[in-house]
Amino acid sequence: MDSNFLVQFGPLILLVGVMYFFFIRPQAKRQKEQQAFVDQLDKGQEVVTASGMFGRIVKIEDQIVTLEVDQKTFIRVTRGSISKDMTAAIKPTA
Repeated sequence: MDSNFLVQFGPLILLVGVMYFFFIRPQAKRQKEQQAFVDQLDKGQEVVTASGMFGRIVKIEDQIVTLEVDQKTFIRVTRGSISKDMTAAIKPTA
């Protein structure tokens, strides 16, 4: 009865393991890296928002970040909407 169970559910267990290592684990790692980046935001840093807006951080108030997108043009965004450092955004991906 035990070997019959492994024959029936072995491929399913293997599939779940493969999905974990190729999809779930890398996604969790990216989320952890993104959270660490957002936690380390600092005034003067050039960043890109998730919608593609480039700007320099001029003020951080709890969860609201004020970006200067042009001379004397400011926008306020949530901390979580900042996706990348400017240098990471303009690097070519190979």
